[in-house]
Amino acid sequence: MNTHRFLKLRKIFLAAALLLMCQPAWAEKRVALVLGNSAYQNVAQLPNPVNDGAIIAAKLKEAGFDVVDSRHDLPAAETRRALRDFADRSRDADIAVVYYAGHGMEVDGTNYLIPVDAKLERDTDVYDEAFSLDRVLLAIEPAKRLRLVILDACRDNPFSKSMKRTLASRAIGQGLAKVEPTSPNMLIAYSAKAGSTAADGDGKNSPFTVALSKYLTTPGLDVRRAFGFVRDDVLKNTSNRQEPFVYGSLGGEDVPLVPAPAKAAAPSTPAPNPQAEMRRDYELALQVGNKDAMSAFLAQYPDGFYASLAKIQLGKLSAEEARLAATEKARLAEQERARLAAEGTQKTQLKAAEADAKAAEQARIAAEKAKQVAQEKAAEAERKRVATETPATDKGPEIITAAGNPVSDRAAASTPAAEKPQGEKAEKAANVAALSSGPPPAELTKPVQTADVTKSVQIELRRVGCLSGDADGQWNAASQRSMALFNRNAKTKFNVKVASVDALDAIKLKSARVCPLVCQHGFEADGDHCSKIVCEEGSFLNDDNECEKRSTKKPVAKRDRPEARQFPEARQFPAPRQIIVRRSQTPTGPGLGSDGRSLTGHERAVGCNSYGAIMSGVCP
Repeated sequence: MNTHRFLKLRKIFLAAALLLMCQPAWAEKRVALVLGNSAYQNVAQLPNPVNDGAIIAAKLKEAGFDVVDSRHDLPAAETRRALRDFADRSRDADIAVVYYAGHGMEVDGTNYLIPVDAKLERDTDVYDEAFSLDRVLLAIEPAKRLRLVILDACRDNPFSKSMKRTLASRAIGQGLAKVEPTSPNMLIAYSAKAGSTAADGDGKNSPFTVALSKYLTTPGLDVRRAFGFVRDDVLKNTSNRQEPFVYGSLGGEDVPLVPAPAKAAAPSTPAPNPQAEMRRDYELALQVGNKDAMSAFLAQYPDGFYASLAKIQLGKLSAEEARLAATEKARLAEQERARLAAEGTQKTQLKAAEADAKAAEQARIAAEKAKQVAQEKAAEAERKRVATETPATDKGPEIITAAGNPVSDRAAASTPAAEKPQGEKAEKAANVAALSSGPPPAELTKPVQTADVTKSVQIELRRVGCLSGDADGQWNAASQRSMALFNRNAKTKFNVKVASVDALDAIKLKSARVCPLVCQHGFEADGDHCSKIVCEEGSFLNDDNECEKRSTKKPVAKRDRPEARQFPEARQFPAPRQIIVRRSQTPTGPGLGSDGRSLTGHERAVGCNSYGAIMSGVCP
């Protein structure tokens, strides 16, 4: 069995290694620098540039850029340092992108980007306090395939109205000046065409940036077409008042920021869904249901929609591990407290143990809540995924996958039969069985009584004095009796056959002992402890666990017959015998025996008479 499992694991890891080595030829290095200046120190602040920079940086990261350096509200010195560092990253890059949002101005036909600490009291200060567009172009110069600069800086500039003119012939234009890049494979995109200003927008992002976030990182979309769609959106949303513009040129080959998915090798076969393989791998990792499977999926697919879902599932599994660790710690702390209480330890040590047990229980409750939040988040993400992958108007009957998630028949059968042959299904089923070494997902165990809930209920029953045994997670007869004892003393009606979460919550609400302390024979309850019963001298402990005085045996007087007291030796004579005497044979008379002789005093004392009747004595 172990050999079979090893072979299956080896096959899966070899397939993953081949996928990593056989990456498409378009795998290029892409770097980006994002700058957003809002907090200007000497003029009114701009509300949107920082928000604009954040959304563009997020889109580039989601698109899989190797480096996305996002900065905001930089002074001049730090801006130049950021450009210098970015130039070093661009040396071996294929695509380099710089995005800037903030104030910009044109002086004598040269465009300048204005940092947040600029004063610009005179027109000549721009040479010292701002940095020219040429400095930005120099930072992206080393890139090989595409050099792209995006400027959302055509806003109405307050510096141009307040600065002094040192030379009347020095022109300060509105917006930015038109540029013609001299380097090949370079594009410069303005949020508004040269000589015009751009709107900041009514929302938290400018209209230009909103359109950029929709089209710029579309997989396989040529960057020039992307800016064409951006232009159309901005014109529509600003009632044709603002028209973005792009300067520069590229060759005839399409240059997308995000490569298109690989196409099917055979033109005769239908093109597969680019997300199908990733989805199948994600669902396989979800069925395995442990951290190793999710980590392996993220190593193969670090970005994208399913990577985000895998991270959520990984967070849920981590929360479950933290909860189990906190539960175990609380159990050990409670055992130590109970042990010290049973041994009658000093109050200081017992109080310390009780404080530790209380802290551990609070940590366990916090971990339980964090796990519940993570579970709800993961379940919501899975519901949205299923709703996205399955059309709402054509859902088949729902089935439950191995991960406990509802998936319609249509979603389960959405992949063509050619993509899921019967052999592959059987192989994946075997792989799931081989990899499922950890505990099953939490969704599968919800209808079943979980061991951690049982332990928690037992720990709480021990705390309120209703359970004397260990919290071992086994809901046996002793645990059921302790639950019944709690119901009787707390006036509750919980089912004693199972350990439920409702019962756990109810027991936690009890801050003091609920069940009376029961001690073994020879001990009595003394607060939370059992003390040995010591009886005083002359007393003993009876079966009712009470001291009882010992009873002493007194001599009993026995009354003897008068003859025995006068003649003690008569007790030694043998039993009397009956003698029948015929009166006609022997003469009788007072003082004579049956034989006619005279009776002695002793013979008369033991019952002989002078008439020879049947005697009770010993006369001859």
